[in-house]
Amino acid sequence: MGYRALCLSLFDYKTEKYVIAKNKKVGLLYRLMQLSVLGYLLGWVFLVKKGYQEVDTAIQSSVITKVKGVAFTNTSELKERLWDVADYVIPSQGENVFFVVTNLIVTPNQRQSHCAEQSSRIPDAACFQDSDCPKGEAVISGNGVRTGTCLMGGSNSSGTCEVFAWCPVENTSKSEKPLLEKAEDFTVYIKNTICFPKFNFSKSNVLHTDDRSFLKSCRFGPENHYCPIFQLGTLVSYTGNDFQEMALEGGVIGIEIQWDCDLDRDASACNPQYSFSRLDNRFAERSISSGYNFRFAKYYRDADGEEFRTLMKVYGIRFDVLVNGKAGKFNIIPMIINVGTGMALMGAAAFFCDLILIYLIKKSHFYRDKKYEEVRLTSRKFLSSQLVNGKQDSGLPAGQGPLGKVQTVET
Repeated sequence: MGYRALCLSLFDYKTEKYVIAKNKKVGLLYRLMQLSVLGYLLGWVFLVKKGYQEVDTAIQSSVITKVKGVAFTNTSELKERLWDVADYVIPSQGENVFFVVTNLIVTPNQRQSHCAEQSSRIPDAACFQDSDCPKGEAVISGNGVRTGTCLMGGSNSSGTCEVFAWCPVENTSKSEKPLLEKAEDFTVYIKNTICFPKFNFSKSNVLHTDDRSFLKSCRFGPENHYCPIFQLGTLVSYTGNDFQEMALEGGVIGIEIQWDCDLDRDASACNPQYSFSRLDNRFAERSISSGYNFRFAKYYRDADGEEFRTLMKVYGIRFDVLVNGKAGKFNIIPMIINVGTGMALMGAAAFFCDLILIYLIKKSHFYRDKKYEEVRLTSRKFLSSQLVNGKQDSGLPAGQGPLGKVQTVET
């Protein structure tokens, strides 16, 4: 019998019945939830997030950089020397990443021969006898390959392995101040052009003007975002760092250009927003991993045709230009989707209040009896007589109105 009733219940049809419950607490809760949903829809979805717009985040961007400035140095290794853009900018053709040399250690006239490895900085180079320097094995973190000879010197109880390398091995002494301290006054031209292909919209961070002297006299500032000329010292100061201190060990600076464009407004309202940060020491104020350096060499041949080189370990500041952005424009489809979502949330508020009425309050059984009833029609003749005489089905609860009517209940 239970199985038969279960099968027959699959063919039951449920229709809504509206009951007006005179409960002020639940009614107040319902209105507050409606206002919350409405505030979320109008305030957050439409005003803040612009949910009525179609959005394009596939920004296409190009970056061109040019550094300008000269510096003069006079050192024992390089003598008097003038540094220009071709000397201190790597790579020479600036893109969205470029490096400016601010300090360096020079090891001149290196030739491939036999010499002692660095013993003070490389523990693996220390030895007491020739057997400690197996021939043909490279020195870990060293400069060459062991020759099998332990070079003893002075009164020290230990010696240093002889290596086949570029000799003399790399110089490790570094000055107490950056060699190119004048690099703080160098300038860099950063031109950024962006395009949002979905809306066929493009713009640049350079002011559109016919004044040829504009780029030679302007400097970037908080109120002048369409001047793409940046002073290197100012760029570093925007990150909260001191240029001279950073130039000694090197570092990495991130220059982020953010384009958030509302294309329902005029194109002049789409402006670049800049932010600057230091990227090499994000997690620690001072760390052995901070800084930025690398090595390169310049090769020559003497009169006898023998090759020699000048090794340079350069420290400097690497600049990464990062471009992000999005554009939005009115479209009826996302607007309909968001309005439909808001209406669904309104229905969720009614569902939540129904749960409170039917299951959580003290008189929940009373509201449950008013909300749910079972209607069973036995015959057409019986139904017709009920409609003609205006009588109610004896199986209905007392006070129940005809099907489809709205009932008001008070407690």
